[in-house]
Amino acid sequence: MANSLPDVVAAALRVLDSYGLEFCSMRRVAAELEVQPSALYHHVPNKQSLLALMADEIVRDVDGEDPRALCHALRDAMLAIRDGAEVVATASAFRLGVSEVQKRLADLVGDDAARTLLLYVFGHAQSTQTHRQASAVGAIDEDPDLDPSFDRGLTLILAGLGR
Repeated sequence: MANSLPDVVAAALRVLDSYGLEFCSMRRVAAELEVQPSALYHHVPNKQSLLALMADEIVRDVDGEDPRALCHALRDAMLAIRDGAEVVATASAFRLGVSEVQKRLADLVGDDAARTLLLYVFGHAQSTQTHRQASAVGAIDEDPDLDPSFDRGLTLILAGLGR
């Protein structure tokens, strides 16, 4: 049975969650689907396109009534999958994906504030993921302040915006 584009994206996300972004190659995604790597190119032209689709899938269900809720939902979605923050931040930086979340934030706070909030959420989520991964292997102690510090920083930014 032939794989569909959603199958390819789902397989890529499984590989990402198992091995991390560094080892999320087209060859590994193909192996996950038990096909030759060339079969993936029937669905995506290159790895960057697959990365964008992965980012879009990671943030697909992100929603919130206000900027705080939206930022928390985005962070939670990225933290739910290994290196999810890096995938989403990279796709955003390359203008490959996550535009719907940015549009929703911009509708709530304006374009510049939305970009500032996204950069904060991406950065904090990436730092949190790195810390949690290092802590999980015993390289460092777990930091119980990661989640509260995110909320404090978000409060500072939103206060500066008058929200």
